[in-house]
Amino acid sequence: FNVFTSTNFSPTKYIPSPSNGVNRFLLDRIGTEQARATTIVQFAPHSTFPKHTHIGGEEFVVLEGTFCDEYGSFPKGTYVRNPIGSAHAPYVEGDGCVIMVKLLQMADDVGEGTAPLYV
Repeated sequence: FNVFTSTNFSPTKYIPSPSNGVNRFLLDRIGTEQARATTIVQFAPHSTFPKHTHIGGEEFVVLEGTFCDEYGSFPKGTYVRNPIGSAHAPYVEGDGCVIMVKLLQMADDVGEGTAPLYV
């Protein structure tokens, strides 16, 4: 996180995830399957992803469609933060979904100056 980086998103460069119908465009990744990552994820209509635990938390924004899990349905424009140790089993209904997700980027000790910022 101490070096500038940039990339251009290209929908032609999605790569398959371990789940059928779920593809990823890797913006930044350190590690393998349980990685510190910033990724654009494309869910085909009616696709699912197995239940998994976020050992370093997860944040995502729904860019298209509706993202669903056992906690609710989150339409385009929704920001979701799942804390360290949380688990869920995502699925998508007929509209498909695209999210931008950040994984493994939370620390147990948030430190000084970390009061929530509301805009």
